[in-house]
Amino acid sequence: MKFIHYLEKISAVSAYGIASFVIFGSFFIIMLIWALKADKKMIDEIKNIPLNL
Repeated sequence: MKFIHYLEKISAVSAYGIASFVIFGSFFIIMLIWALKADKKMIDEIKNIPLNL
């Protein structure tokens, strides 16, 4: 039996897909807004962390 058959037996499986899309989309939008509004000095500090030994 294929995996898709197990998913078909779960009630409201489409709700899981929608919920996961909303969570991913929200996280992506929040991180995009944060990256655009972040202080450029902080971004440079974070970018150089691996190089500072």
